[in-house]
Amino acid sequence: MRNAACTEREAGRPREPGRLRTHDHPRTHDHPRTHDHPRTHTATRAAVRAAMVTTAAALCLALAGCLAPAPERSTLPSTPPGTPTPSMPPATPTHTGPPPVLQPSGGVEVVAQGLQAPWSILRLPSGGVLVSERDTANVVEVLGDGSLRVAATVPGVVPGGEGGLLGLAFLLGNGERPAYVYTYFTAASDNRIVRMPLTGAPGSLGLGAPEDVLTGIPKAGNHNGGRIAFGPDGFLYATAGDAGNSAAAQDPNSLSGKILRMTPTGRPAPGNPFGNYTWSFGHRNSQGLAWDAAGEMWAAEFGQNTWDELNRITPGANYGWPLVEGQAGDPRFVDPVMQWSTAEASPSGLAIVGDTLFLAALRGERLWSIAPATSGAALSSTPWFVGELGRLRDVTAGPDGELWFIGNNTDGRGVPSPGDDKLFRVRLAPT
Repeated sequence: MRNAACTEREAGRPREPGRLRTHDHPRTHDHPRTHDHPRTHTATRAAVRAAMVTTAAALCLALAGCLAPAPERSTLPSTPPGTPTPSMPPATPTHTGPPPVLQPSGGVEVVAQGLQAPWSILRLPSGGVLVSERDTANVVEVLGDGSLRVAATVPGVVPGGEGGLLGLAFLLGNGERPAYVYTYFTAASDNRIVRMPLTGAPGSLGLGAPEDVLTGIPKAGNHNGGRIAFGPDGFLYATAGDAGNSAAAQDPNSLSGKILRMTPTGRPAPGNPFGNYTWSFGHRNSQGLAWDAAGEMWAAEFGQNTWDELNRITPGANYGWPLVEGQAGDPRFVDPVMQWSTAEASPSGLAIVGDTLFLAALRGERLWSIAPATSGAALSSTPWFVGELGRLRDVTAGPDGELWFIGNNTDGRGVPSPGDDKLFRVRLAPT
């Protein structure tokens, strides 16, 4: 994990426009960094299953008024996308054995191109696909032919550094309230989560007026966190970075350096270990969240100088930042289940398909697969597409056995190729 003066560690390497790169070279950081706290030996840790509580229903008033969509932005994909199918958080598992371990099979195809610093992919049960753009504050709809249109521009977003329009999440309507799209973004004085009613149908999606869910999450030029997702328990989870104040990550009463858990309307969720929003603490800058078939929660986290982390999340647990980085073997803290050098990862989005975790790497310019998630066997990781597609920001399950992921070469740290940034897809097959 890094000191506050440093960024996400996402410096780009120059490449010839339009060329895919077939090999990877170590790169230096954007700025020299000192290692604030040396670490001790690596050690293994036992997997602890996260306790989940029952689903809480939240009633709220529907919001009036829609944000006026901006004009359509058309771009031509190299391969038209298939028809999306619903992709929702898993229900309470009923399987009798672990799901299959999967891996990419075949070539990568382009679903859409022309995205501007995309951050989060949201696939809707209706078949619609939305992508957040960090610096434009636009929520962009990806149409069936691969063209793009702006579904809405979120008001109040103040982009800067690593901040802007970040994570997206979706909550189904229940007959008493509309379906909502949630977003985490950087505002003038804080990071915050809002929700907006989803309007229209695929091809003409829109978002209504925003309603605050949680405000006052500390902001900074870097370490803003920003990933949000509904868990299998029906509560909303959010990753909040330390916002340059590393000491706050060790304070369970601070919103910085945490994984937060709340009701859909923004109250601390019942059963939270400290009676507030904190679900786990001691995080530096987590940007990936996912749940496996057994209901366990996983998170990907940016390290500082030495180790990037994959953590299995236990409620109330302390993951050590800023006192430790990577696998320390310190009984006061929970070690990551897997770690990589900072040149290999800079991890952001995380998805679980079958019994495999897929992790998008920025500086590492690759997609990591990690398996098995639930069988109890030792974890192993495999890099895919190293140096071929540039920086990768988010990944999600696609339709019909596909995996979808987005590049991030237009965010100021990469070197864009023609058509960047792109939404990609690849088929998955059992190992």
